[in-house]
Amino acid sequence: MDNLFFGVPETNGFILVTNNRKSMPGHLADHLASGRHIPGIFTIDVNQSIGQTVEELIIIVEASFENEY
Repeated sequence: MDNLFFGVPETNGFILVTNNRKSMPGHLADHLASGRHIPGIFTIDVNQSIGQTVEELIIIVEASFENEY
């Protein structure tokens, strides 16, 4: 699980976007406890449409500083 979900973001400097509020925090804690890192993680609302989620992510990008994430 660790390498599958965190390896690509960690290696490439990507932020992970997930709707998994149940088990992802535990997986993230295990990843960090093993001395690894991840640039960031956004947990999205499972009740929102894909369009709403994309709109929110665009707002985050537009409101962020260059190289902030």
